[in-house]
Amino acid sequence: MTTIGIIGAGHIGSQLARKAVQLGYDVVISNSRGPETLAELVAELGPHARAATAAEAAAAGDFAVVTVPLKNIKDIPAEPLAGKIVVDTNNYYWERDGRFPALDNGEATTSGLLQEHLPKSKVAKGFNHIMSTQIATDGTPAGTENRRALATASDFPEAAELVTRLYDEFGFDTVNIGPLSESWRVERDRPAYVVRQNAAELRENLAKAPRTVRAH
Repeated sequence: MTTIGIIGAGHIGSQLARKAVQLGYDVVISNSRGPETLAELVAELGPHARAATAAEAAAAGDFAVVTVPLKNIKDIPAEPLAGKIVVDTNNYYWERDGRFPALDNGEATTSGLLQEHLPKSKVAKGFNHIMSTQIATDGTPAGTENRRALATASDFPEAAELVTRLYDEFGFDTVNIGPLSESWRVERDRPAYVVRQNAAELRENLAKAPRTVRAH
């Protein structure tokens, strides 16, 4: 049985946990407020889920999903994630996270910042450009006409392959953007962000994405 360590139990984290349990994964989920605050969610998820601290979730997972606000990524425990694939769902909301000049100026990407913080892990972008409520509802079987597609990016082929497999299990096609340095193409305010698109449409939207977006 594969265990997913989910760090962050907000909209995306809780929806990923719900779907993962349905698919037969074990889930260890954490938030910033402590495991006891997740009792209700874990009770709903059933026997294949348990709440833990971030470090425990990181240690327990065969791979991990980091889904915390960008401003909090420095709190992610690096050591228990060493050698593991980490799926990063992050988006930059300057209204919430404060300003990151390197992101505003097009010199960095959100997933690249997490990779810097986790130098011994293999970070891949995933699940960042779909509404959380659609994660468990929009998937369809492989081969379905017009199947929704999601993008991934990683500096490690095996990490992109894991996200591709996960997407397929969740019911989505995958478009691999390439390295993390290209992952800005699917970030906030770009054409591919939170719109329903098939693989061909996603490729078109990725291609026409502007490198910088004027922050309002």
